[in-house]
Amino acid sequence: MNIKPLGDRVVIKKLEAEEKTKSGIVLPTQAKEQPQIAEVVAVGPGGIVDGKEVKMEVKVGDRVIFSKYAGTEIKYEGVEYTILEQRNILAIVE
Repeated sequence: MNIKPLGDRVVIKKLEAEEKTKSGIVLPTQAKEQPQIAEVVAVGPGGIVDGKEVKMEVKVGDRVIFSKYAGTEIKYEGVEYTILEQRNILAIVE
């Protein structure tokens, strides 16, 4: 990947939304809830951001849960990514 985030930013790729409910009902595209779990594909260097030192706690390949409306969605080489600040990542899924 050629996207290199700056500062405390992280590039993520959202995982696919569920196509069926737990009871087996198939959901149309409009009814699917946006996924909040993603895979980290690139991590910025951290460093000094707004006068405070930021240590990057996520790494490429981590699966993370992020804030629902966080980040900026982009399309690069036909693939959709979201660029967000590390503070908008709520947890790492192990």
